[in-house]
Amino acid sequence: MACLNTLKLEIKTLEQVFPKNHERFQILSATVDELCCRFIGRNGKQYVIHANITETYPSTPPVWFAESEDTSISNAVQILTNTNGLDNHVVNQVHILLRELCRQHTVPLPPDLETLKKQQQQQHQQLQLQHQQQAIDEIDSDCDDIEDVVGESDQESEGEEDLPLEMDDGRSTAKKDEMEVEHLATLERLRQTQRQDYLKGSVSGSVQATDRLMKELRDIYRSDSFKNNMYSIELVNDSIYEWNIRLMSVDPDSPLHNDLVLLKEREGKDSILLNIMFKETYPFEPPFVRVVHPIISGGYVLVGGAICMELLTKQGWSSAYTVEAVIMQIAATLVKGKARIQFGPTKSLSQGQYSLARAQQSFKSLVQIHEKNGWFTPPKEDG
Repeated sequence: MACLNTLKLEIKTLEQVFPKNHERFQILSATVDELCCRFIGRNGKQYVIHANITETYPSTPPVWFAESEDTSISNAVQILTNTNGLDNHVVNQVHILLRELCRQHTVPLPPDLETLKKQQQQQHQQLQLQHQQQAIDEIDSDCDDIEDVVGESDQESEGEEDLPLEMDDGRSTAKKDEMEVEHLATLERLRQTQRQDYLKGSVSGSVQATDRLMKELRDIYRSDSFKNNMYSIELVNDSIYEWNIRLMSVDPDSPLHNDLVLLKEREGKDSILLNIMFKETYPFEPPFVRVVHPIISGGYVLVGGAICMELLTKQGWSSAYTVEAVIMQIAATLVKGKARIQFGPTKSLSQGQYSLARAQQSFKSLVQIHEKNGWFTPPKEDG
């Protein structure tokens, strides 16, 4: 919490000192996860630079990258990979970055850098006071928790038959909390695996993709859609780069919903199984998504199970999209495209059977066609 408070203060400082109309350096957007800024060099030429604030911040610095291939920009960004200690903090990172950018482009340092330094000192003093108060609050909270646990133990010993409804609700909530603990354990297991891979030198993927996906998974575990069982997630071989999604909820007024009910009656399965594969370039390139089961007609589902959606192509993708948003959009697209489950002898290896290779090939062909002819927008009456 202390690190998060520090980060929020530093972001606020940066936005105040370098607003969107600053003549040399502008903070375009800033959250506790990502920073997007713009440097204005000689003759007004603009360079957009991003920072991904990782799970291990501030022990490790943010991961910086630029949209421009200009060597002056890449050289300045490269310097930020070698910082440590207080220089890992985002305010100091911006300070170092801006000084180097100005040097590379032979432009004067903005006087705001001195303002940035003064405001940072003031905010550190405020933060120290907050830390002292937080320590006192945590001690009080620990005492309250101990009292609550003792009280619950006494109540449980009285027998379940006499428990009022309110207490049953409390136990139901506790079970939900236990599930959340399991999800936290999954995240911790993934972190441990990543740490071991780094030590062994067998790292897969990239730092920015791994950190983004860890954040996405954590946010999903906390989301209402996930908790309400609209969909579920399973990591394939415990890899953060491949997810199986079971889509259990679609528009209840759609034929697809009725098909899912029938599917449960016939096969005991009540969901559409999606497979999502992420590359090390995520989130700057879209994941590959395909339907695994059941066989579907319509719904913009292609041969092999690939999905015809501009959002899933480089042309239509944005790094701002979240995995949950993609899942919800796929659910809506299936309904809009009047998807229907195909009931019949689909278990044999036939041309209609879904496979990764066939899905990749059909999606590749789809992208080539649309790159040449553009994307077709169906009439409103078609959904």
